[in-house]
Amino acid sequence: MGELQQTQQIQKSNDVFENMPVGCALRSMVVPTIISQIIVLIYNMADTFYVGRTNNPYMVAGASLILPVFNITLCLAGLAGIGGGALVSRLLGEKREDEARKTAAFSLYLAIGISTLFALVMGVFMDPVLMLLGAGENTLVFARQYSFFVIVIGGIPTVLSNVLSNLIRSVGCSKEAGIGITLGGLLNIALDPLFMFVILPKGYEVMGVGIATCLSNCIACIYFFIVMARLGKESVITFSLKNGLPEKRSMLAVFAVGIPSAVSTFLFDLDYIVIDRLMVSYNDFALAAVGIVLKVERLPLNVGLGICQGMLPLVAYNFAAKNKKRMDDTIRLSRKLGLVIAGVSIVFYEIFAVYLIRFFIGEPQTVAMATDFLRIRVLATPLMFLSFFTVYLFQAFGKGDKALFLGVTRWLVFNIPMLFILNGFFGMYGIVWSQVTADTLTVLLSLYVYRKYRP
Repeated sequence: MGELQQTQQIQKSNDVFENMPVGCALRSMVVPTIISQIIVLIYNMADTFYVGRTNNPYMVAGASLILPVFNITLCLAGLAGIGGGALVSRLLGEKREDEARKTAAFSLYLAIGISTLFALVMGVFMDPVLMLLGAGENTLVFARQYSFFVIVIGGIPTVLSNVLSNLIRSVGCSKEAGIGITLGGLLNIALDPLFMFVILPKGYEVMGVGIATCLSNCIACIYFFIVMARLGKESVITFSLKNGLPEKRSMLAVFAVGIPSAVSTFLFDLDYIVIDRLMVSYNDFALAAVGIVLKVERLPLNVGLGICQGMLPLVAYNFAAKNKKRMDDTIRLSRKLGLVIAGVSIVFYEIFAVYLIRFFIGEPQTVAMATDFLRIRVLATPLMFLSFFTVYLFQAFGKGDKALFLGVTRWLVFNIPMLFILNGFFGMYGIVWSQVTADTLTVLLSLYVYRKYRP
């Protein structure tokens, strides 16, 4: 029965990559990924929402301080998961299943190694790191509680579950990958109030959030282990190194694509940090307003990321298989879908901006500012989609140098400097308009690089 199930899974994967109509194949890969991205967005807000119910600003600040550190774990997951997953799809397209199997195992052990090292470093140097991030006398204890459970104990399952999601998607099992990420997110949303307000005593709410997040990621990781077991012993996704390590060029290829992914994720978060720092110089209303907008605008962006993540294995496989027509059709349809969603989001946010903001806060001055900010920032949605869409394409092609160039240029040459320039000339609203301005330049550069270096 196990061999039959494995054979059927291989046939299913080959059908998605090779035979299924492009629209159907893209839908089967993209829809689960979009759903999981939306759930991830919701559960990223859940911790802040529940901690906010305590009305304790020190708890909120302590939990929020860990966000940059937690995002580093996502960077590590992108290094092994995006780099390994893109290569596995290309190797399958070349019909090199043995090398794909070795690459998947290498990516998994790489994920375990780097996440273990990061957790140990964070455990040893926790207080200095937290104080560097701004923890003070009143917030250090809460930041320490959250960091211990989410980073020190929960770092390995968090990274590993994200890497397994990418690897499982790389063999055509997007539904299974999406279920795992969705499961972790829904569990986190459900377990937060249970640990905060039921199991643990008053005063330990932040610890409760940390335990809930850690536990939900552990359960998601176990789910992925079960999926691996169901795929069979001969599956490409395995921990087995009995056939040895992959070729040197394969290991380098994992880093060549994975490092740009990690760097882009880090710089994306750095951009948000800079926005907050610049808004602080105006007033608390402006800071609160832009903070809400940066959360609300993520919905269409996360949907766009879901499209890119679902598209990547299809493009990578057909690129390696030299099926240029199917590859080009996949790229065109993915781009069209992303731009349509971006266009719809612009219309939706322009009409309903004020109502969306009031969901988060009712203070009139903040609502007015945030409504203006959102209506401006949403104009950049199609530009932002095209920017990271091109980066994902180069990752699929295995051209990590181009992906790194575009990612670094976008954030360090265009976006972040534009924040300072427009802030200097136009003040607070210059910060808000910077995304449209910078990403216009990014898209022009991306189109030039894509036309020059695309296969």
